[in-house]
Amino acid sequence: MDWFKEAWTENIHFAVKIKSVLHSEKTSIQQIDLYDSFELGRFLALDGLMITNEKDEFIYHEMITHPALSVNPYIKHVLIIGGGDGGTLRELVKYPKIETIEVVELDYRVVELSKTYLPSLSSGFIDPRVSMFYQDGASFVKDTERKYDLIIVDSTDPIGPEAGLFTQSFYHDCFRALTESGILINQHESPYFEKESKEMKEAHDRISKVFPFSKVYQAFIPTYPSGHWLFGFASKKFDPVIELKSSYIERLGFETKYYNKEIHVASFALPTYVKKRLMSK
Repeated sequence: MDWFKEAWTENIHFAVKIKSVLHSEKTSIQQIDLYDSFELGRFLALDGLMITNEKDEFIYHEMITHPALSVNPYIKHVLIIGGGDGGTLRELVKYPKIETIEVVELDYRVVELSKTYLPSLSSGFIDPRVSMFYQDGASFVKDTERKYDLIIVDSTDPIGPEAGLFTQSFYHDCFRALTESGILINQHESPYFEKESKEMKEAHDRISKVFPFSKVYQAFIPTYPSGHWLFGFASKKFDPVIELKSSYIERLGFETKYYNKEIHVASFALPTYVKKRLMSK
């Protein structure tokens, strides 16, 4: 029986027994593989790294979307950078007040294959409010003249084609592209292993230099390196804890499996080692 293996560090590997390889192809941008597994259901891997799986994807996708909408429920125009599997989009289209959602994905094959093999994630692509752009996300934000209430950077690690989404200039461009009540959310890596911790620290420092409000929050995602994963919340005017509209969460009209008002507040209470790392020179 075959195993999918991912190196979390040189000394720690993550392995999943798979039922079958659903699809494998090398695009001009990256290696794309889709598998069916015994424990995690179907999952997507890019360049050998697990991006999402059917069992725990709800944690990541709920936590990258709902905190922003619970702080500013009047968001109308949203930009997603990345997110080709569709999970983030699936959560956003649940909000009837959102008027437009633009998705900028570098590799159109990720979207097409997700539609085919991951229908539980990719249902949002058919929503009429959604517009797709297949190009580099950093260049798109730099050149756009549109204004957004929310930008979600649903990217992979800051290597290869995604490296430009973690630069100081990119965060400046996001600031410019946001309205005065705009919010930037990004996947913020893990604080646990040294490689991801370094990337987390660098991203936080850069965002903090641009946005008046810049905080980090966390979630437990079992299949991500260490399981301890962070997100960044940056805004021109909103403190994500003080400005939480908890009554709005209770009136959403749809159920969440991970996110709730208690999780929202608690997720910003970081362990001491994470706070020290974020504040270190």
